[in-house]
Amino acid sequence: MRSRDWDVVVVGSVNADLVVGVDRRPAPGETVLGSDLATHPGGKGANQAVAAARLGARAALVGRIGDDGHGALLRGALAADGVGLDRLATTPGVPTGVAMITVGPDGDNSIVVSPGANARLDPADVARARDVIAGASVVSLQLEVPLPAVEAAARIAAEAGGRVVLNLSPPAAVPDELLALCDPLVVNEHEAAFLLGAGARAEDPAAMAAALARSGPRSVVVTCGADGAVVADGAGPEGAGGTVRIASPTVEPVDTTGAGDAFTAALCLRLARGDSPPDAARLAVRAGAAAVRRPGAQSSFPTPDELPDPAPGG
Repeated sequence: MRSRDWDVVVVGSVNADLVVGVDRRPAPGETVLGSDLATHPGGKGANQAVAAARLGARAALVGRIGDDGHGALLRGALAADGVGLDRLATTPGVPTGVAMITVGPDGDNSIVVSPGANARLDPADVARARDVIAGASVVSLQLEVPLPAVEAAARIAAEAGGRVVLNLSPPAAVPDELLALCDPLVVNEHEAAFLLGAGARAEDPAAMAAALARSGPRSVVVTCGADGAVVADGAGPEGAGGTVRIASPTVEPVDTTGAGDAFTAALCLRLARGDSPPDAARLAVRAGAAAVRRPGAQSSFPTPDELPDPAPGG
């Protein structure tokens, strides 16, 4: 087997999360007072790179930030967790991506995302990062950056013999050629229903995973929050080779922000180290459960000794 420079390379977004607590959301034309503004590092790409590194992966990130204070903050946070940043480009004159989040008293949130530099990531950036992407055991992709960049990264990874993991978030239609490279495609139940179309929301997660596997990906993982995950392995032209349910440890949730990114990062790490998708998912549900026990996204991501014990029978 070819020696790889990186366990996990993430091609994705880097955002500053700007969070304000409010007693109630303003009506149109109304102003309300909120809490002090809190700024946290975020973005699905950065989150997954940090979560993987914190679990012990050799992780790198391909993406774009702006030449502003948020960009400097985010680069520093990524470097502090040991993420490789040689292919994290700075876009002059363009702001770093920002998520503006208001959180109500019941913990629900409303989010407006300004992609900023993330929207400038293109196939030329990916081509310049070819050495890093081709040197990865697993390349993790999401859809908070333009689809052409995602497709270009998947092709480079596949041509180099790496494994392509696509977290279809936020949900969007993607070409069959991209789905065919996914091993696995990672979706939650809503994203699975989006791909499967009308009527899918009534489906059991195992049925959705099997149906998605028959649609082209080499394997599929459907995440189910506190109920764990379902893995459909061995997919291809003849369909899936069966589904496996993975139970999640029971924990007291504080904040679910970033739990899906912690799950995907742990899944990628274990796949990079040779686990099958079901075995990788057994660690991933523990990482996702650990992340809900603390507030925030990157601030909640666990180290190996912070993972909860596996669920009974898991």
